Amino acid sequence: MRVRFGDFTFDADTRELRRGTAPVHLSPKAFRFLELLLESRPRALSKGDLQEKIWPSTFVSEENLASLAAEVREAIGEEGRSARFVRTVYGFGYAFAGEAADAQRPAAAPPRRHFLVEGKRELELSEGENIVGRDVDAAVRIDDPTVSRQHARLVVEGPRVSVEDLDSKNGSFVEGKRLEAPRVLKSGDIVKFGSVVMTFRAYSPETSTESARTDGSG
Repeated sequence: MRVRFGDFTFDADTRELRRGTAPVHLSPKAFRFLELLLESRPRALSKGDLQEKIWPSTFVSEENLASLAAEVREAIGEEGRSARFVRTVYGFGYAFAGEAADAQRPAAAPPRRHFLVEGKRELELSEGENIVGRDVDAAVRIDDPTVSRQHARLVVEGPRVSVEDLDSKNGSFVEGKRLEAPRVLKSGDIVKFGSVVMTFRAYSPETSTESARTDGSG
């Protein structure tokens, strides 16, 4: 359950109450108290129902419920008699009052995909370390005599991809410049390992497909 009321968003799955983007602290039982009221809104819950669901099979006094209501009201910044959201139903229990609406969880950002492209050949990079070289176990295997067995390393960290030469005999180049230190790549960069020229591409649904660039030097 994810509910928005006033400036607040209540998320039962993540166990969070937020005002805007700022977290609002509630004790576990106060969080459960608010959750029960939101689930039942606008219906009022009796003190007995609340006690049974918050403290199952345990006898507690009505003062415990009053303390939870006070904690929730303080957390959301309202006074008891002028309560906007947590309403005391005298002689019965509590109810959630005021406007509230179910809120959808924000969609997760679609994952980026990263490739090295050589002509019609596309090699997708994996999250983490990708070794480039002639070695049969290399993630990006290039069977060319100018390429060392372990020639370079590409590291994928979410949207960020960096390349580093591994003391190769014939060097690694980005946009014609020999790598002396790790470098972050951008989509469309021309990368050269030995004499093999490739294009780095990053794809995501919100960006358009880039045309391959085939020029390179080094």
